[in-house]
Amino acid sequence: MTIRPKHTLILKPELRQELKNPLGLLIKGTPEETMRQLKKIIEKEKPRYLVSVGDIVSQNMLRKGIQPNIVIVDGKAMREQTQAIDVQNRRSMTIENPAGTITPQAWQAVEEALKEKRPTLIMIEGEEDLLTLVSALTMPQGSIVVYGQPNEGIVAMKVDQVAKHKVNLIVQAMESMPKS
Repeated sequence: MTIRPKHTLILKPELRQELKNPLGLLIKGTPEETMRQLKKIIEKEKPRYLVSVGDIVSQNMLRKGIQPNIVIVDGKAMREQTQAIDVQNRRSMTIENPAGTITPQAWQAVEEALKEKRPTLIMIEGEEDLLTLVSALTMPQGSIVVYGQPNEGIVAMKVDQVAKHKVNLIVQAMESMPKS
């Protein structure tokens, strides 16, 4: 099990390329097609927790009646402002997490959201992309983390030992930024 880091983690340039490869099942197609496939996966897998990371994928899931336990967004898609996300009967948190980093506070927010009995919206001031990694490490096995794959579709990452190991290696390879 990965323990929450005490310092902010910074993505090294050599890891950026690795993260362009899907960390799970790449589902290509239009939002309509990807959501139809995702629904089938959810029905088959019956995930313990369902997490969405990213504004567009989260909006599409909610529009199609797919309610994630945890929604992590930053109000932007491809650096452009997006429409506000409305998660019914939810807890809401706003956390700072600069682009290319994972802050201890963002990590803690995902851990706290896991303990919630109702859907949780985590609004990130900065960038939410790397919280896919935190979600994979924090969620119990049998969960699914869904995120967007730019210009291709979505990725559904089943949280299991293999995924946790792969993600843990990436997180361990990140640079730690001591507090100043």
